[in-house]
Amino acid sequence: MRTIINNARIFDGTGSPTRPGSVAIENGRVAAISPDNIAPQAGDIAIDADGKTLMPGMTEAHAHLTWPTSVEKFVPGMFLPPEELALTAARNARILLDHGFTSAYSAGALSKSLEISLAEHINSQGLPGPRLIPSSVEREPPNDSELDPGHVQDHGRGPEATAAFVKDCADIGAKAIKFLISGESALKPGASLELLYTEDELMAAGEQARASDVWLTGHAHAAEAVKLGVKSGFRVLYHCTYADEEALDMLESVKDFIFVAPTIGIVQATLDANPPPHMDMTHMKEDAALVLETQKALVPKLRERGIRLLPGGDYGFPFNPNGRNARDLELWVEHFNYTPSEVLQAATALGGEIMGMGNELGLVKEGYLADLLLVDGDPTEDVRLLQDKTNLHMIMQEGRLYKAPANSQHV
Repeated sequence: MRTIINNARIFDGTGSPTRPGSVAIENGRVAAISPDNIAPQAGDIAIDADGKTLMPGMTEAHAHLTWPTSVEKFVPGMFLPPEELALTAARNARILLDHGFTSAYSAGALSKSLEISLAEHINSQGLPGPRLIPSSVEREPPNDSELDPGHVQDHGRGPEATAAFVKDCADIGAKAIKFLISGESALKPGASLELLYTEDELMAAGEQARASDVWLTGHAHAAEAVKLGVKSGFRVLYHCTYADEEALDMLESVKDFIFVAPTIGIVQATLDANPPPHMDMTHMKEDAALVLETQKALVPKLRERGIRLLPGGDYGFPFNPNGRNARDLELWVEHFNYTPSEVLQAATALGGEIMGMGNELGLVKEGYLADLLLVDGDPTEDVRLLQDKTNLHMIMQEGRLYKAPANSQHV
């Protein structure tokens, strides 16, 4: 059985302009692309796109599925009992898929094993959600904030402890091990410029990650944190806010290996937040204003050096809920001077690459996995369309219709 989508405008994920065409999907993959309509056969599912935009599913490159707040449920803090946290993470996974994110690369969890179990349930089709690179628990950053994510397992100190932490997480099924290389000034003033690990500790973590065949993911604002991340073999670095010329040179030297997500969503959300009277966000807003201006200057430098940049904005906080993820695309156009097509390429084609599946995910291309969206309107003209899930008339994941258009029919 095939699924035939005719009369579409195709954005293929490469950044090229949309073009009219039709697509046949078979065995979970794009089997054919034609400029003309494809005749459905008996047993096929036929969909008339009626000029809507067919595009690859998006990847959230900084996913926090255990961060509790979503567009469907506000949670005032960050702590939930284990049972509620598990159900909330499952709900958040479904919400991301509802909003067109068919893949997600985790930026850390509030539980050591929850995301590993969640990924297994998603992969077995027991729960709806994005294809997930599950992460480990995050080490609690030093902070003075009411948004403390809670006391989580201590990694321990010293090279042996960091290596053991990586091995332990890998052994239970984590694919991306998260370290906070620097602190976070939004939670504790000045902490973004503080290092939380020594070079020996991170080099040991990197050596163990290679031995265990897992990826290292790092929160790194300070220039020295970026340098330590590159030197010790981190595959994904978030923020990189205060990267100096030496850090930029180092990032460029590993541009075919590393990915960077500047994480602008949380910054804008902090600036926009209207907190209740008992919560003082003054220093958070001051830091966010500084980070925004710094990253607006940084991102063009990273782009010039050919470093792969992906959207993903720390969604799941009370003022930046899971489900708002596509807002990052608009912010990249507004603050980083990306065109809609350029940021869509980052969310789709580069999304396939950060998932480790760049040869089969993130493009509308023959042989690629059929993770596809059918969008009312043209997001290459107005990327804000993707912030409204009602504009997604179809959501397909590996050829399965998670959300079918109203006019789909069996032939």
